[in-house]
Amino acid sequence: MKLGDLQMKKSYRVKHEQEFQKVFKRGNSCANRKFVIYLLEKPEQKHFRVGLSVGKKIGNAVTRNRVKRRIRQGVYELKDSLRQDVDFLIIARPSVEELSMDELQQNLIHVLRLAKLL
Repeated sequence: MKLGDLQMKKSYRVKHEQEFQKVFKRGNSCANRKFVIYLLEKPEQKHFRVGLSVGKKIGNAVTRNRVKRRIRQGVYELKDSLRQDVDFLIIARPSVEELSMDELQQNLIHVLRLAKLL
C-alpha cells in the first residue's frame, strides 16, 4: 500500500480562508467537549470537503500538526459513511491532544452524529 492510499485527496479539503469564512458565516454549528463542527450544505457538490482548525492553545506546531493528522485519519476512516453534499470544519478544543486514537475517533463520531453528518 502506498502512502497516498492512506490519505484523502486535496479535493476533499477546505483550504482557502474565503471558504472557511463562508462556512463560519452561513453554516450551522454543533459541538461536544472535544470538537466544534460548522457545516454548510452544498447540494451541487459531488463529495464532502473538510477543513481543520487546531488553535495555539493546543500546543506548539508539532503538537498541532500531530492532532490534525490524527483528525484527518479519523475522518478518512469514516469517509464512506459521511454525507457527501457538505463542506464542514472541525475545530479541535484544547483537551484533544491528550486523547488516544480510539478516544479521538469516538468523540469525532459523536460530534458528527450530533451534526447529522453520519
